[in-house]
Amino acid sequence: MSRKLSTRKRPARDKHMIKEQEKIEEGVFEKRTVMALWRMFNHNIISKLDFMIAKGKEANIYVADAGKEVNESYVILKIFRIETSSFDKRIDYMLGDPRFEKINKRDMYSVVTTWCKKEYGNLRIAEMAGVHAPLPYYFKDNILAIEFLSNEDMPAQTLKNTRLEDPEQVLDAILGDIKKLYSAELVHGDISEYNILMKGDTPYIIDFGQAVVLNHPKSMLFLERDIHNILYYFSRKYKVERDEKETLSYVMKK
Repeated sequence: MSRKLSTRKRPARDKHMIKEQEKIEEGVFEKRTVMALWRMFNHNIISKLDFMIAKGKEANIYVADAGKEVNESYVILKIFRIETSSFDKRIDYMLGDPRFEKINKRDMYSVVTTWCKKEYGNLRIAEMAGVHAPLPYYFKDNILAIEFLSNEDMPAQTLKNTRLEDPEQVLDAILGDIKKLYSAELVHGDISEYNILMKGDTPYIIDFGQAVVLNHPKSMLFLERDIHNILYYFSRKYKVERDEKETLSYVMKK
């Protein structure tokens, strides 16, 4: 069921927006971001901005109360910072992608908003492929609204911060999702113990902004790196051994 605010108790729109803006960390919510956030309210994607739960190199992650267009209690808002040099290192993930050939890498606003659009589109592909990943709800400019992954209303923890009872099963699930992505002609490109959240015993892959289509010139390099990184992690932490070449063949097999 959607979580709704009653009309009687809902504050005036202008006053509500002022209160939400006061919660904003300085340097993140500049004018264009506030306008994108306003759109999220007007389209009933969110009804209230709650608090920040993570701060990354490129984006801050907020929890918000869901609006009536979302059949959940909460929504995650991924708010990309417009002025950040870390996006310079991400250009390779867009320039070789035929979906974004016309990106102007000298215009940081264009780069950041394209990255947000790209992540939304990649999450839609993951959803249609049946991959365990956050559901994408909406995006506008530099704000992405996605599913809140939780365990008893607490944010799901990363694979890195979770002690697994059955690491073999979890690894199989992750590789299965990598295979599904490949079958959908998408490569994540940054699989690691930090980009996987554990919802119960199920691993969910997150952070799809860098994911590329198969005809990207570096897609195979990214795929091989994804497999190496996740197999290395499970080998090092849980002594679960898999052959990289055999795993790559499994992922690519139709």
